[in-house]
Amino acid sequence: MLLKELSSLTSPLSQAQTEKLKQLTSELNAVQLAWVSGYLSATAEQGAQGQSGIAVSAESQPAQTVTVLYGSQTGNGRGIASALAAKAQALGYGVNLVSMGDYKVRQLKQESLLLAVVSTHGEGDAPDDAIELHKFLSSKRAPKLDNLHFSVLALGDSSYEFFCQTGKDFDEKLAALGATVLLPIVECDVDYEEQAALWQTQVLEAVKPLIKDDTTASVVSIAGGSVVNTFETGFTKQKPYTAEVLVSQKLTGRDSDRDVRHVEIELGESGIQYQAGDALGIWFTNNETLVDDILAKLGIEASETVSLGNETVSIKQALIEIKELTQLNPNAVKGWAELSQDARLVALCEDKAQLRQYVINHQVIDLISQYPATVTASGFVGLLRGITPRLYSIASSQTEVESEVHLTVALVEEEHDGQARFGGASQFLALAEEGAQVNVYVEPNNHFRLPANPETPVIMIGPGTGVAPFRAFMQERAAQGIQGHSWLFFGNPHFEQDFLYQIEWQQYLNAGELTRLDLAFSRDQAHKVYVQHKITEQGEALWQWLEQGAHLYICGDAERMAKDVHQALIDVAITHGEMSLEQAQAYFETLRTDKRYQKDVY
Repeated sequence: MLLKELSSLTSPLSQAQTEKLKQLTSELNAVQLAWVSGYLSATAEQGAQGQSGIAVSAESQPAQTVTVLYGSQTGNGRGIASALAAKAQALGYGVNLVSMGDYKVRQLKQESLLLAVVSTHGEGDAPDDAIELHKFLSSKRAPKLDNLHFSVLALGDSSYEFFCQTGKDFDEKLAALGATVLLPIVECDVDYEEQAALWQTQVLEAVKPLIKDDTTASVVSIAGGSVVNTFETGFTKQKPYTAEVLVSQKLTGRDSDRDVRHVEIELGESGIQYQAGDALGIWFTNNETLVDDILAKLGIEASETVSLGNETVSIKQALIEIKELTQLNPNAVKGWAELSQDARLVALCEDKAQLRQYVINHQVIDLISQYPATVTASGFVGLLRGITPRLYSIASSQTEVESEVHLTVALVEEEHDGQARFGGASQFLALAEEGAQVNVYVEPNNHFRLPANPETPVIMIGPGTGVAPFRAFMQERAAQGIQGHSWLFFGNPHFEQDFLYQIEWQQYLNAGELTRLDLAFSRDQAHKVYVQHKITEQGEALWQWLEQGAHLYICGDAERMAKDVHQALIDVAITHGEMSLEQAQAYFETLRTDKRYQKDVY
């Protein structure tokens, strides 16, 4: 029997278990499927013999199991937690690795050893998969945890005001419930690798005296599709695949004020698999012209060498391939202020709000141009962070495009002091010619998925490049032969210049695969019209879809669009659902908990 034909009527599994099995196996590649198959076979055989050396559920694990929880928005936390779990398992510890989104909060009072890795999203918010556990720890339902020993690794970005706030919250709340700190919280910035590796070593050493001698079984958790031994298979952020660019084609019209690209990348024989809703990590190099301009302003020769770890390279190579130039950070600005001794910059650094705005709106070249200083090659490189990959929502279904992966990329372009400034990764992809090489990896996003039942209606809200994952959604549904039950809200400035994938959406409409398409072109009339206005206009119909079980998705700008859209949805519930404000807020919170309201915002 094919897995897609499996149901609770033709197996000993419940319907919920059947759906979980389908979801898990759809996320695994061939190597992972083979491993899980062998693992389950061995588990079944041991079960038949009355043995219990391996456990797959939290309830059956030994008391001294090390539980590793992760809350991750972009995948960094998941990667650190997976590596930690593998190291713990190699030491012979029982390990339960699980996403906070899949963790059963009632199990918390049974834990004795808990290692948590959690990031902070946006302005001090918990990542999607950590929201429920974060709320639970603050609620009256949270139990006393006098028998628990724990440690927290917090991930964040010091460019934001509430640096590592979620990790701090977890640390404080666990301690307040009576748990004992194994190691003090470690707060990691964007350059987290060294701190995370040190924490892993130290925390496993701290765990050692608490592990009972008879606890030697390696425990594998399959909760949420996480298997301890599988994180090393395939290509990752640390081990990307060198792919080939097939196409970088402009989508917007000649007279558009923005350059949006459709990028196609060939994954070749890599075996990389992805699902609709996932993101592609792009490792990029900085533009050589930008690097030359920076070196000229600093008066540093391109051939001067600098030491980075155990490697010695020219400063030009370091700035092109290794160091971040298009995103500033507070520490770099503060370091430059000490060098320049410019009173204006020193004053700016003392004002958190001003510093935050400066970091957001300027690049390294703006900093050194506006506040000149003398610096050595090594001193300058020492101020800069390492390049971090950029994540782009995948705009294709692998069912449709097979070994390719498609992206929708807006060229980030601004002007400062009469000079154009570009985003590092977006310029790299915009200038990439056919055959160019790019290092990539897939970042799974299990919190932005099509419904398990393909007949479930979906409402997709994606203005601008936020439409990317919905192109993947529609390709997937069309490949499954799903007719209708889909509604897209799309917006951009001008119909004639900025209607991304216009022909494809019209084809889906004509074929009956897309039921409704509501468009908001903000500058084609005297008053501006955005997607939230269209949501209000279509409020009655939208409410009917939601009441009929539709899943709701939002992708795009987090600062304005997502907040405005959410408010419009609240208004729809109040108007057409006859709810109070509190009831409307609770309604969408329930949808989110039930995974019927999902966001991919940035």
